[in-house]
Amino acid sequence: MYMITVIGNLFIILVVGLESQLHTPMYFFLSSLSFADICFISTTVPKMIVDILTHKNVISYVGCLTQMSLLILFGCMDYMLLTVMAYDRFVAICQPLHYSLTMNPCFCIFLVFVSFLFSLMDSQLHNLIVLRFTYFEDVSISSFCCEPTQILNMDCNENFTKHIITYFVGILFGFFPISVILLSYYKIISSILRIPSSDGKYKAFSTCGSHLSVVCLFYGTSIGMYLESTLAHSARKSVVSSIMYTIVTPMMNPFIYSLRNKDIKNALRRLYSRKF
Repeated sequence: MYMITVIGNLFIILVVGLESQLHTPMYFFLSSLSFADICFISTTVPKMIVDILTHKNVISYVGCLTQMSLLILFGCMDYMLLTVMAYDRFVAICQPLHYSLTMNPCFCIFLVFVSFLFSLMDSQLHNLIVLRFTYFEDVSISSFCCEPTQILNMDCNENFTKHIITYFVGILFGFFPISVILLSYYKIISSILRIPSSDGKYKAFSTCGSHLSVVCLFYGTSIGMYLESTLAHSARKSVVSSIMYTIVTPMMNPFIYSLRNKDIKNALRRLYSRKF
């Protein structure tokens, strides 16, 4: 699954880079999302593979904090890039005459850079929360990686401030992206419904289908993971939710975009027929 994820996402980056017809804001954000997915899955699975091969399941305190920071960084990067892609679709469908002017290359790079900064801020805020509290030595985590919820639940003392800060960070970096996505798609659907021809409606919906599928998959698994860790106390269910969120979702993204996207499929045919 790890190799499929890495090869699939690298394939999308390669196709977007080689095909000049795909040098558009939408596919620039898609290749950035593919890169974030590769980094996201690489923070957990290689360590798990080493643990399986060496029959050891030990990680140092510094290593655990590093893994947690990178997991949050690239996970939040996925959230922010999906939000940026929703805004891109909103401008393309609702303001088509201003699209090339609004989504110019400099602004697209700026949006990706801001997404990275927000993700880095989220990661460091979680680090500060963890470093403020005291933990037991030689503890066991009911997961294959150092998830934020698992680490925060190991605090020696029940602290009201910890929960307040955690919920505040979650609302800040979780509620804001999903609000922008929902607002964008509300405007998009309203504009599509005003299109008189059925062919025009289908074409407009098809440009958003892949992105909407990835949004539902990513947000559905991540919300399910956090609800599972908060409401349930089953270690097995928690691990299954973590695997869905950290491994299955990045693996599915290349398939969704390659199988549902006509531009990607046409680019693949052109690359296949090209003589090197």
